[in-house]
Amino acid sequence: MKVTLSWLNEFAAFGDDPHHIGAHLTQLGMAVEEIIAINRPVDGVVVAKVLARAKHPNADKIGIVHVDRGDGQSLQICCGAFNMQPGDLVALATIGTVMPDGRNIQQGTMRGELSNGMLCSQREIGVGHEDSGIWILPPNLELGSSPWVGAGLLPDYVFDLDLTRNRPETWGVVGIARDLAARLGLPFTVPGSGVAQSPTVISAAVHIAAPDRCGRFTSSVITGIEVGPSAPWMADRLVAVGMRSISNVVDVTNYVMLERNQPSHAYDLDTLGGASFVVRLARANERLVTLDGVDHELDPDDLLICDGADQAIGLAGVMGGLTTEITDATTTVALEVAWFQPAGIQRATVRHGLRSEASIRFERGVDPLGCDAVVSRIVELLQETCPALQLVAGQVDSRGNMPDTTSVDVRIERVNAVLGTALAQAAIGPLLQPIGFTVDGARVTVPSWRPDCTTEIEVIEEIARQYGYDKIVPSVPSSPLHGRLSAHQKDRRAVRQVLLGLGCDEAMPNPWLGVDDHARAGLASLGEPVAITNPMTVDEAVLRGSLLPGLLKAVAYNEGHRALGVAFFEIGRVVRRGEIGAVLPAEHERLSVVLAGAQAPAAVEVWNELVVALGIKGARLQQALHPGMHPGRSATIFAAGRPVGAVGEVHPDALDAFSVSERVAWLDLDLDALLASPHGAMAYKPVRRYPSSDLDLAFVTPDKVSAEQLAGALRKASGELLVDVSLFDVFRGPSMPSAHRSLAYRLRLQAADRTLSETELASLQLSCIAGAAKLGATLR
Repeated sequence: MKVTLSWLNEFAAFGDDPHHIGAHLTQLGMAVEEIIAINRPVDGVVVAKVLARAKHPNADKIGIVHVDRGDGQSLQICCGAFNMQPGDLVALATIGTVMPDGRNIQQGTMRGELSNGMLCSQREIGVGHEDSGIWILPPNLELGSSPWVGAGLLPDYVFDLDLTRNRPETWGVVGIARDLAARLGLPFTVPGSGVAQSPTVISAAVHIAAPDRCGRFTSSVITGIEVGPSAPWMADRLVAVGMRSISNVVDVTNYVMLERNQPSHAYDLDTLGGASFVVRLARANERLVTLDGVDHELDPDDLLICDGADQAIGLAGVMGGLTTEITDATTTVALEVAWFQPAGIQRATVRHGLRSEASIRFERGVDPLGCDAVVSRIVELLQETCPALQLVAGQVDSRGNMPDTTSVDVRIERVNAVLGTALAQAAIGPLLQPIGFTVDGARVTVPSWRPDCTTEIEVIEEIARQYGYDKIVPSVPSSPLHGRLSAHQKDRRAVRQVLLGLGCDEAMPNPWLGVDDHARAGLASLGEPVAITNPMTVDEAVLRGSLLPGLLKAVAYNEGHRALGVAFFEIGRVVRRGEIGAVLPAEHERLSVVLAGAQAPAAVEVWNELVVALGIKGARLQQALHPGMHPGRSATIFAAGRPVGAVGEVHPDALDAFSVSERVAWLDLDLDALLASPHGAMAYKPVRRYPSSDLDLAFVTPDKVSAEQLAGALRKASGELLVDVSLFDVFRGPSMPSAHRSLAYRLRLQAADRTLSETELASLQLSCIAGAAKLGATLR
């Protein structure tokens, strides 16, 4: 919504400081997006007369114009517009003029022809939005004078306001000015003193066949119409706020709509069948051509304005029909001013994709009691360009289901509790009455132009706006509880820190997958994925049941960009179908880690770091087959006797399906189950200061014994002297017995109070060999 400062000043003496006014408008909830200075004279732009016009000899889209700027000399100008004729007065930017956009006009040539200045459009010099041609000035101006002075253009400011849906009255200048005047404590008056009616009686009857959709419909007949240009001041003001000047009749209805927040529509009475109106719902297969020339197929929910012959002549509250539009031949007008149910108008605009200035206002709500004042204002303004105009007697005011007057009880205790103020009951009246509310003790009656105020809290909002948000001291509500992270949140953060410390990057792949992504990753055994009802694309048609497909896509993407050996982790939710009869799918949080270019032991090391960092109790691995994992390199992870995930390598078939050439280590944990198991309360030990010793042992191990089981046996045999044990080699070959492989471990041994001797290391070696033998493993 745009409004000029001069327009606001017609309702109260707001002054000429746009920034002061803009600040108050913003504080009142009408945010000022921009303040635009208009009609500012540009030094060097003068009135010139067109002497002759000719084609450019070397260009089809450029003409040569000769003008006289008042000194009797002919100046040649190259111009790309052709809307001027010899004798027209135009705006000439002379050499040396600095234009509003910063251009400096200099003498030059265009395709070999000299140009001694520039002829200007309205937009180019800031007097309007029209830039389709050169600005043609009134014929009585003095050559060489300022176009602004001669055309009566006074400097002004335009406020570009960002209005909200819940403030319908601000879609009219009256509503904006009323609020602003109340805020500043200024006397507020509405222009217009009413008009007399002619004794002649001419009526355009009205029948409302849909009273629940049309609460009020007035028709007024106006004679003596002379269709022509609008008064210059009105055309200039409409252009300044972004509307196009069409004709005096159309411009006045648009002007009053902007001023009073009340759309109206003027019909040519001579083309109105039966000289009457019918307001009804559309019928099946009915059509209407609107003023924009578009043929609409109507819906039975559409509310129509029809003539006496029952022919549709307008889509109620949205746009009029083409057959009864105002033309140059119009002499008598039937004026419609109405109130329509907002929800029906909104449905029609969405259905037809036809949003107009009228529909915007009807959707938000107009004043059902303001019709008479609008008619008087339209007639008053039209009389300026139609001297013989008369509002004849016989006005029709037909009523349907009108909205009721709203009254609410406003408790001062509730006002102060919500706003944090200490207002007295007597202070409510002076705040609300200037904006049209009636206050009787605690009872507040809402004005008819405020359909948005229906409850106590909405009236309290009006009190706050008028009192001033700047006077309300901000305060934070107190609470007996202070904010803190839950234990689960702390653990999740600890998991992230451990993985980041291990050099893994957190990934956030798309949670939606293609229908075949689970099967490609070897996860078909998880069951049918949960489908999305309205997927954006085929590649995003199901919810993920595992984090593996998304992370494999991330690895493949990086490999395609020559980034090998990436390490990613993700903490995210997966969705799987619940038990039979379950209303909703099962959803839980998982942690997954992919290590490209690494083997299963690398994923086990990540798990071991998490065990230490979180203090997981009873952690162990057991070899098992898992979906999507290598059958010989996967294991189930247990914590406190419960399975909480899997570790190993991704199956080669899954890697091929996602175009990943490297081996990929994989760790997948049910994070909810893991963090619900016993953990924490870690016992810290002092740092060992004496030198450590490494012991490398390789064992021929049966396939049925997992690497983790053998590592556990070595830990037990080494006792407290063991600092770390790591698997560094796995070998299979013809030299190995059937169903056996070689597992090589490096044991780091260190005492807290001494350097270990060769004798102690030899004894520990024998102890480890004996412990491994209990599992069937022999020293290689």
